[in-house]
Amino acid sequence: MLEVRELTKHFPIRKGLLQRQVGAVQAVDGLNFDVRTGETLALVGESGCGKTTTGRMLTRLIEPTAGSILLEGRDITHLSAAKMRPLRRDVQMIFQDPFSSLNPRHTVGTIVGAPFRLQGIETPNGVKRAVQDLLELVGLSPEHYNRYPHEFSGGQRQRIGIARSLALKPKLIVADEPVSALDVSIQAQVVNLLEDLQDELGLTYVVIAHDLSVVRHMSDRVAVMYLGKMVEIASRDSLYATPMHPYTTALMSAVPIPDTRRRQHRERIRLQGDVPSPINPPPACRFNTRCWKAQDICRTIEPPLAELATGHHVACHFPENLTQGPFPQAAPTEAVRPGVLSDEGGQS
Repeated sequence: MLEVRELTKHFPIRKGLLQRQVGAVQAVDGLNFDVRTGETLALVGESGCGKTTTGRMLTRLIEPTAGSILLEGRDITHLSAAKMRPLRRDVQMIFQDPFSSLNPRHTVGTIVGAPFRLQGIETPNGVKRAVQDLLELVGLSPEHYNRYPHEFSGGQRQRIGIARSLALKPKLIVADEPVSALDVSIQAQVVNLLEDLQDELGLTYVVIAHDLSVVRHMSDRVAVMYLGKMVEIASRDSLYATPMHPYTTALMSAVPIPDTRRRQHRERIRLQGDVPSPINPPPACRFNTRCWKAQDICRTIEPPLAELATGHHVACHFPENLTQGPFPQAAPTEAVRPGVLSDEGGQS
């Protein structure tokens, strides 16, 4: 469905009267991944790692600085707005904030019916009937057609956004944190709705998220990002069972486990220091300033995103949970993890 190669986005920093460029925010720097038809690929990572920028480039809401995006074999990286318009039927986006992504001056019928008018699509029973069918599909009442966004709760507004993205029967949907702004009780409803719609309509999802519990529930493959780089990509089961990149290991240790018996002997890894600035990222491996396994090679040679197990790609010189691999230096090494705490709170 989607092929991404060396995708890059740098936002220029300009100063002075002449607005000369003095630097750049390296939001996304050389991503490579594929999205298969009918699957759910999750992009995860902490805030500021470039997930949302990547999603907006996939939908061409942001112009990439470099690299290529192929949609079903067609290069859409630098298509003009006029040439991109017909492809908007195939690629849609669900935005993170259901409060700001809906125009408060328009009714639900106008919002959800906008794609039909913009694309000039005629429906058998009229736009109103099509919109009411979409509202019913996402669990809302057709009677909500003439209501305004402020009359709905957060979960209902997100359903309106989902209905709008489904109007043109797209093939690919990029969902940017679709449940992060919702109450926990509503999150499960929206996640289940997205899964049901995927099965019913044969959709392909790219889900941007930071909640690893949600990701584990709804994804087929998971791609982990750190400071604009892809550090690990694997199937859901493989990534959660045997995370290989130290950053992924630290992320997994932060996932809450409700079962106290399973949680008792688990280590929690607290990374020291802050995330470096994307204006001046560390050389070579960008995680080397916070990694407990970092050595000189990590500061001089950038590790490639290599396949160390079947379908499991990792960008690390010293991956974890690996018995054998293509790199001689890839064998597990004894290293002291900074800030490793037991669940009782004592230093271990």
